[in-house]
Amino acid sequence: MRVVIALGGNAMTSPDGSARPADQRAAVVVAMRAVADLVEAGHEVVLTHGNGPQVGNLLLKNELAADVVPPVPLDWCVAQTQATIGALMMNALDDELRRRGREPLTAAIVSRTVVDRDDPGFLRPSKPIGRYASAADAEAMRAHGQHWVEVSDSRWRRVVPSPEPRQILEAATIHTLVSGGHTVVCAGGGGIPTVRDGDAYVGVEAVIDKDLTASLLAVQTEADLLVIATDVEAAVVGFGTPQARPLGEVTVKEVRDLAADGAFGAGSMGPKVEAVARFAEHRGRTGVITSLAHIESAVLSDVGTRVVPDPH
Repeated sequence: MRVVIALGGNAMTSPDGSARPADQRAAVVVAMRAVADLVEAGHEVVLTHGNGPQVGNLLLKNELAADVVPPVPLDWCVAQTQATIGALMMNALDDELRRRGREPLTAAIVSRTVVDRDDPGFLRPSKPIGRYASAADAEAMRAHGQHWVEVSDSRWRRVVPSPEPRQILEAATIHTLVSGGHTVVCAGGGGIPTVRDGDAYVGVEAVIDKDLTASLLAVQTEADLLVIATDVEAAVVGFGTPQARPLGEVTVKEVRDLAADGAFGAGSMGPKVEAVARFAEHRGRTGVITSLAHIESAVLSDVGTRVVPDPH
């Protein structure tokens, strides 16, 4: 089976959210053990990942050094974190597979995700990123062309566009590598946001939702299963209420109806639900939301929230 696994930011940091290099290495080692189980079982695996804490660190460095070194654009930050996390994941997976007596084949691809230049998201930057800042610090960064908004008294935060992912440019290369037996790390952080400029491609200041990109990646690489790995075993309907319950198997229509009714509350579960629904709709296969600890079970059994195609 070909499986696309989207690892959340919790898989790349320590339990308290720390993103020190040692914390990241230790967390990635744990995540790759679960991936090695699938590789050892003979499955083809494509990995993608979040990069929120890592990009946040780079943005803070931008801000602290803005008067000395010009800040690098956001697409550069995504590219840098893709390469860093990709190297960490390859090293950890290689070590784990060798420990099990298997010769590893791994690759990390710095990946671009094409978005529409006229996407409405560019007109209304709304995705908050990075740290909270004072009005004075925010004003200094606004002088470099960034958008900052006041989110509470004297607390400002940068906001950027979040356009829809349309195409992963390296999908054919990824497909070839996976077909050749490689486990591939790619499209991290939603991919490097890219638009067409005539016959060329250029990066843009934006953040693409990593789960929606994972869904597109799974479709373009002809995956049999998409697993969104998060910090809960399943999506919860009525989260935070006495009626809260884990959601098991549902159809695309059923899960979208629940989402439209606000069943999943605020937060990051909405994009995850839509991601697995899109995969089930366009590939005609199952999309799963579950915890990192249950990745192997998601392939073999019925754990987690499983979104299946609507019946014909």
